[in-house]
Amino acid sequence: MVTRLSNFFLRTLREDPSDAEVTSHRLLLRAGYIRRAAPGIFTWLPLGLKVKAKIEGIIRDEMAAAGAFEVHFPALLPRDPYEQSGRWTSYGDGIFRLQDRKGADYLLAPTHEEMFTLLVKDLYSSYKDLPLTIYQIQDKYRDEARPRAGLLRGREFTMKDAYSFDYTDQGQDASYMSQRDAYERIFQRLGMEYVIVAADNGLMGGARSEEFLHPIAVGEDTFVRSAGGYAANVEAFTTAVPAAVPFDADAAPVVFDSPNTPTIDTLVAHANAVLDTSAGEYTAADTLKNVVLALTHLDGTRELVVVGLPGDRDVDDKRAEVAFAPADVAPATPEDFERNPLLVKGYIGPWSPQGAVLGEESATGIRYVVDPRVSEGSSWITGANLDQKHAHSVVAGRDFFADGVVEVANVRAGDPAPDGSGPVELARGMEIGHVFQLGRFFAETLGLKILDENGKLVTVTMGSYGIGVTRILAILAELNNDDKGLVWPASVAPFDVHVVATGRDAAAFELAEKLSDELDAAGLDVLYDDRPKVSPGVKFGDAELVGVPQIVIVGRGAADGGVELWDRRSGERTVVPAADVVARLRPSS
Repeated sequence: MVTRLSNFFLRTLREDPSDAEVTSHRLLLRAGYIRRAAPGIFTWLPLGLKVKAKIEGIIRDEMAAAGAFEVHFPALLPRDPYEQSGRWTSYGDGIFRLQDRKGADYLLAPTHEEMFTLLVKDLYSSYKDLPLTIYQIQDKYRDEARPRAGLLRGREFTMKDAYSFDYTDQGQDASYMSQRDAYERIFQRLGMEYVIVAADNGLMGGARSEEFLHPIAVGEDTFVRSAGGYAANVEAFTTAVPAAVPFDADAAPVVFDSPNTPTIDTLVAHANAVLDTSAGEYTAADTLKNVVLALTHLDGTRELVVVGLPGDRDVDDKRAEVAFAPADVAPATPEDFERNPLLVKGYIGPWSPQGAVLGEESATGIRYVVDPRVSEGSSWITGANLDQKHAHSVVAGRDFFADGVVEVANVRAGDPAPDGSGPVELARGMEIGHVFQLGRFFAETLGLKILDENGKLVTVTMGSYGIGVTRILAILAELNNDDKGLVWPASVAPFDVHVVATGRDAAAFELAEKLSDELDAAGLDVLYDDRPKVSPGVKFGDAELVGVPQIVIVGRGAADGGVELWDRRSGERTVVPAADVVARLRPSS
């Protein structure tokens, strides 16, 4: 059926909304696809729903081709399954919790692993039932502290989440690859560039985790890649560890005065002024920076940890979150330093001329962990744990020992890829999909077991596969536009053809009506701008803003049987006989 703009629920805006931060947000609001309901929450209008449905249709096609079956869970979920998995607490302030009139606890689902697991537990009991992959397309809710960029980072968003169930690791590998391949087909059909990067496995473990990132300047994620094919997000990047070096002949540590040198820059300048530089001047990379972090654990306890890393590196907040998860990570406060007088701010080090103060684990009595570059035999200039004093020739593995190794330092362009494929470059990207081997965490926690071929009860292994539907829509809008408005790819456009009748001549409207009906009969989804007494300029402006890729303009040439075809993607405008329009725009069989 032809959609007539005269009675279609659409209002476009001539001015950019003041709160629109990125291009997709601005154009989706102006073109009448969405409306803001609250921060990070949007009302979907008919145009937006049509594009969203097109994206979901492609996903459903490929999920079916991969053998997955669609289900649909509620968004309002009881507390108990999330209590069993520990996520009622571990989500912290990141979820919406509420109570019913009887005081029972519920949450608005941020994700549905627990519900998928319990559904299969309820219905399946034998290895003969597996493998199984089920999925849903459902709204999720997360209490983002700072929702931004329209649909790119909201509090309510639509996701496709799939879960596979197998009873052997080999079966899980096959299910994982099936979904991974389906994702590649989905993004190829959507015309989206993607990079598959190694990702952090998180608290639940699992053998493999990969993200599909779309390279884009407004992306929230930083990822690295090498010319040799290595790719990972910064959280999953692993440092190439220097080989251990002998230190038998190294001089013992020497404490030296270093007044007013609480920063790496001031320390390097002072070292080059007072120390022997015959072997070359010192740089920040020769110093050992010691950063004090405060960890808040799930039980509410607070722990300080000192991280030692080369002085030319900084702590990357995202890498620190992963390294110390599930604890919350924050810089130590002035009060933390007051409560720990052995922490001499600006002069902290892993070695002290007095020796370890509280046992042998640390010169400060606080857990001490290091960057992988602080390898055995490496020699450093670092704090001496005395005010206004540092020490040089402090050797790892001789003068101090770490309680562990952590990957928290920032990654830089030129760092060597861990697989030896060359130096990495950094790029920005937006996560559009994630495939993840969950392993047996949820199945073990929630008691999902089946009988195997030998009648033995075994725990099921699971995979998790997510795609951000509304985020993809926003990214497609971000990629497909010009200075006039949106220019959708045909695969997701809200309509196939936009017919515009202009002028006051009745012949133009009659021909536009006839062409709209013929295009509809040929299988095309048609938007017909039949609005009377609306100027051609307004109609053309709306057509450009809405972004249907093929526009048919019926105007002054209608009496002679001529119309104009306007390809919004190429910008080409061609006058053709009206009789040729259907043949030129009919979808190929």
